[in-house]
Amino acid sequence: MIGFIDDHRGAYGVEPICKALPIAPSTYHEHVARRIDPGKQSARAKRDLELKPQIERVFGENFEVYGARKVWRQMLREGFYVAHVVIHDKRPLFGLAPSYGCGAISSSLLCDPCVFCVGYADSRPIRL
Repeated sequence: MIGFIDDHRGAYGVEPICKALPIAPSTYHEHVARRIDPGKQSARAKRDLELKPQIERVFGENFEVYGARKVWRQMLREGFYVAHVVIHDKRPLFGLAPSYGCGAISSSLLCDPCVFCVGYADSRPIRL
């Protein structure tokens, strides 16, 4: 949404776009300020930026085949104490591949490709 406002703010202005979209102008301006000045980011965002090179290094040293769990365990062995959730939730940010078929399936529909969908010719998700 922020990207959309950035793309169209020259033509329409921030206020009218925010009025049409479900976002407050102050929220937009806060995001822009954080993007410009990294010092205004939250502590978690700062920590993520510190961890990103280390996570990418561990992922690269292991032929880019490690998933979030193995990267997390390797980080612990190297002395970087980070929660598994941080690595798992931010996989796209860190460049990790999505995990397929990990753990219990929490919904009745499988939306992402997983172990159960491999080789399945129908485009609809499998109902469990």
